[in-house]
Amino acid sequence: MNNKDFEKQLIEWRHHFHMHPETAFEETNTSSYLAKLLEDMGLEVHRNIGGTGIVANLKVGDGEEIIGIRTDIDALNLTELGEHPYTSLNKGKMHGCGHDGHMSMILGAAKLLSERKNFNGIVRFIFQPAEEPGKGAYKMIEDGLFEKFPMNEIYGIHNKPGMSTGSISTRVGGIMGSEDNFVIRIKGQGSHASSPHMGKDPIVIASEIVLALQTIISRNMDPNVPAVISCTEFITDGIHNAIPTNVVIKGDTRSYTPEVQKLLEERMRTISEGICQINGAECQFEYTHEFAPTVNSEKCINNAVKAAINVVGEENVNGNCQACMVSEDFGVFLQNIPGCLVFIGNGDESDEVGNIPLHNSCYDFNDNILKIGAEYFAELIKLRLPKLVL
Repeated sequence: MNNKDFEKQLIEWRHHFHMHPETAFEETNTSSYLAKLLEDMGLEVHRNIGGTGIVANLKVGDGEEIIGIRTDIDALNLTELGEHPYTSLNKGKMHGCGHDGHMSMILGAAKLLSERKNFNGIVRFIFQPAEEPGKGAYKMIEDGLFEKFPMNEIYGIHNKPGMSTGSISTRVGGIMGSEDNFVIRIKGQGSHASSPHMGKDPIVIASEIVLALQTIISRNMDPNVPAVISCTEFITDGIHNAIPTNVVIKGDTRSYTPEVQKLLEERMRTISEGICQINGAECQFEYTHEFAPTVNSEKCINNAVKAAINVVGEENVNGNCQACMVSEDFGVFLQNIPGCLVFIGNGDESDEVGNIPLHNSCYDFNDNILKIGAEYFAELIKLRLPKLVL
């Protein structure tokens, strides 16, 4: 297949996925479509791993090294507002994070590698469900992913609006943050708005907590270690002329290490319970770990950067990019084996389409980077599993 036909095929796949989005653990049609394409390429396909997930194996030669390449496959519960011929046909669902493009790039890499056979070893193509709620990686691991399909390393990619089209960036260590959620329930004593002295105002107490939580970042954290605490919901059971009895504060935190996660949880709990206690109110504090931080290993970064340079040129590769606090459950895989996630530029301010943010109703994946992503993974495997020369 020549380059023009290959690019056309990648775009056709991507547009098909975009038109038929399916959300977390409901990706049955997506999974069946993927499995058929992979089987047609001659890969050994294993279905229903972690629900709707797929693992497809490609073996060439007698090498014992095994490399995993992973993509996410789920869409968002979001109504698409963009206008193009391949707009979502599933009402209220859309590929607003680019997983349609990620799938197409991995399929493209599978096609290139199955035709070129220029490596020695085993490649496992992992199509993971339910990335958006952060449950799919856990589910695949619970289903025995690493026992049934052992791997030495694992690699992934995510498109990034705001980054120049087709450029590739990554970094050693934390590249994407954890996401921990919290709920703080405050029970005071309601009263008439005209008589605040007769109650225990949970709005004032909760406001004090919201402000105090911000001191954790400014006074308990090393200034060189990034972390974020965001209170995003403030819910009461009051009315305009009555002070409520109950207030609920919800939000999330972001960080890059388990140590910081632990510090945030402990200090938030102490502050919330302490402020409630001195004000005579009751406090229930809940803290849950939703996404693990995505932490790249240095060994795998070197492989990824070299492959990226070979594909797009050194001037378009950044091996020490700035980390970001958004979350990706690829980090769960990296807690088990070494690996690396890279960003690929979806387009900057000079690209009207590619620069639209992720999770925006008008977002669209940039078709111009599909071939670059496929070639990046194919080059990575060629470098990581070199073919023996006799």
